[in-house]
Amino acid sequence: MEYQYPFSIDWSTEEVIDVVKFFETIEKAYEKGIKRELLMDSYRRFKEIVPSKSEEKKIFKEFEESSGYSSYHAVKEMRNSEDGMIISMKKQ
Repeated sequence: MEYQYPFSIDWSTEEVIDVVKFFETIEKAYEKGIKRELLMDSYRRFKEIVPSKSEEKKIFKEFEESSGYSSYHAVKEMRNSEDGMIISMKKQ
């Protein structure tokens, strides 16, 4: 992995760790697949840290440009799936 995770200097250490964990769940969705509930829990925590939709879009864009993984598409797939499903994405 040769990219950096986006973060804000205004976040606490715990918040940075939780945002990194969210992006790691996105990576897993693309690389192996991940249970919907795990992605959902991670996204909920991410939204506690980044409640603004515009900031979310900015951070998602930074991560996608750096990694090639679309958080937006993974979250969309999660929302359209049912509990118990595995979210498995294909890199665009």
